[in-house]
Amino acid sequence: MKKLFLTLVCALAIMSLAACTKKETTQSTGDEVTLTGTGKGFGGPVTVTVTKKGDKITSVVAVGEKETSGIGSKAIEELPAKIVEANSPDVDVVSGATVTSNAIIYAVKNALDPAANPAPTEETTAETQPAAVTAANVYQGLGISYIARTGPGEDDKAVPVYSINQVFATALFDGDGKILDLNVDILEIATPNYDGDGMPHFSGFPGQGGYNNDENHDAVVDGTTPDTDENFLAEIDGWVTKRDRGDAYRMTTGTWASQMDKFEQVFIGKTVDEVNEWFEKYTSDVNGRPLKEDSDKEGDPEKYAALTDDEKTMLADVVSGATMSLNDSHGNIMEAIQKAYDNRVGLDITEAASQGFGLTTIGRVGPGEDDKGVPVYSINEVAANTLFDKDGKIVALYVDILELATPNYDGDGMPHFSGFPGQPGYNIDDNHDGAVDGVTTNTEESFAAEVASWATKRDRGESYRMNTGTWASQMDAYQNIFVGKTVEEVEAWFAKYTSDVNGRLLKADSDKPEDVAKYDALTDDEKTMLTDVVTSASMSLKDPHGDIIGAIKESFDNRVAIDLTIQ
Repeated sequence: MKKLFLTLVCALAIMSLAACTKKETTQSTGDEVTLTGTGKGFGGPVTVTVTKKGDKITSVVAVGEKETSGIGSKAIEELPAKIVEANSPDVDVVSGATVTSNAIIYAVKNALDPAANPAPTEETTAETQPAAVTAANVYQGLGISYIARTGPGEDDKAVPVYSINQVFATALFDGDGKILDLNVDILEIATPNYDGDGMPHFSGFPGQGGYNNDENHDAVVDGTTPDTDENFLAEIDGWVTKRDRGDAYRMTTGTWASQMDKFEQVFIGKTVDEVNEWFEKYTSDVNGRPLKEDSDKEGDPEKYAALTDDEKTMLADVVSGATMSLNDSHGNIMEAIQKAYDNRVGLDITEAASQGFGLTTIGRVGPGEDDKGVPVYSINEVAANTLFDKDGKIVALYVDILELATPNYDGDGMPHFSGFPGQPGYNIDDNHDGAVDGVTTNTEESFAAEVASWATKRDRGESYRMNTGTWASQMDAYQNIFVGKTVEEVEAWFAKYTSDVNGRLLKADSDKPEDVAKYDALTDDEKTMLTDVVTSASMSLKDPHGDIIGAIKESFDNRVAIDLTIQ
């Protein structure tokens, strides 16, 4: 009762303070009104002063003293004019300054409608500020888990829905294996007859007939998706992760992102073994969700009753912010965290001020076709985990790619996808000799097995060799080059030193006239640098095999603050 009384008093005090603040920061001269608002920036609060005359926004001034110079400051300089021009805060963010842009947009909304967009309190702002962490040794890891799902359900034509969940976990570990920082995201894609708004879709490959499509998400099929190369490419280009879906992806308790943030807070400071022990002890054996006192799932009441009062209190706090599963057909988050630890690499850095995860997806028509004249199709997903310093310079970078193709691709080791159960099977070259051996059977069992067997280019290891070393060694060489550069400098390096035709490094003996002209314009020192790079890395940084540059930029746009010092 005392806690409830204090909560009510605090709530009334906050409401009173908000009202007083609003009164003090609203001024009017005739029909001109000046309002102020606040949003949460990357380094701290961002405030705006909005002037309105009638229904027209005539001026917006933004201030964010703790936003990064040259990065967040770009949004502060450029975005207010866009808002005035649009007469609305609903404008596109400034490229490379997503966090600060969103803070400005929210601050304007707070100024215009504080009831619907309450100003961040000191408490909520403090929650976003990272705790200072010092460690003697730090390791960076990226782990990916893949699960195929039959469902949810079927459409009104009795055609099943199928979905695929890929969990991406990026983490920093200390020398004892304790998690210093953790970020989890999921790419969930479903057949287009799934009726949920915002779900990324995949209809299968061209030639498989398309898939039932519930275009307006009313649980009634509206037709079939186009069975074309264009639709194949457009669907993949439109894939976004659950974090990218933002506030639109709401769950019973908050958004998907806020629930995942809660779990991440619980796991930081634990080793992966301790995280697994936490999961085993405090979640349901039936569905992987945190235990609750009123659960009716088999075994949950007994498991909950065995906990101490302190453990039950801890769980109640977790459940107040996170109720979703950590391991079910929506994704195996636990496995992804374990893989991040297994894949960890040591870092030779002194500090980091932020870390970000970026994902780009590209569909490819090709390479070529099989001996029966059936086209090969492939999909490339580039994942980049990047650490930045306070000036936005890269201090550590780790990139990996999942490339999967139709099973008529003749290259050994390539992960396959044959389409969804019920669709026509796909030609398969079992022994990779360039000759088709048969057709896949697209069953639910083969669908699940194919997805579970997917492996990234790093996972394929020494077997994935290229002209110069392995794929992993080539990527490592590029990563070393980009350390110390800002994302803008990486983009400038790419624009200057790679072919506009295929994204590969320029070479003196290129047979492409435009490449020769670009190479000849370089200085002797620049040509020497390129010759050195080409000895260890010659693959493309942006082509239908994957947009590596785009993924690095995406990781910067998605970065979150950390305060890491390495002794």
